[in-house]
Amino acid sequence: MTAVQPNNPLHGLTLERILNELVARFGWAGLGRQIDIRCFNHEPSIASSLKFLRRTPWARELVEALYLDMLRAASGPGGTTDPKTPRSTPNT
Repeated sequence: MTAVQPNNPLHGLTLERILNELVARFGWAGLGRQIDIRCFNHEPSIASSLKFLRRTPWARELVEALYLDMLRAASGPGGTTDPKTPRSTPNT
């Protein structure tokens, strides 16, 4: 049963996509400064981080909260609020 969740910006996003977008935005070092957990600070990888986050609810909540903060920041001037919309970069 699939319910429509118009007020949930995380609906339909995988943890892997959220993590990839955070790494693209902050890098591993920046992500480790934002959320001080070992999987981000010591030999980080998407696979090991996903494994840890899937079995550690409190850490996943921190990652999701950081992602939502990133979306709010992006919704400012020139940003987008829809996480499914690809972000375009200006041509220089």
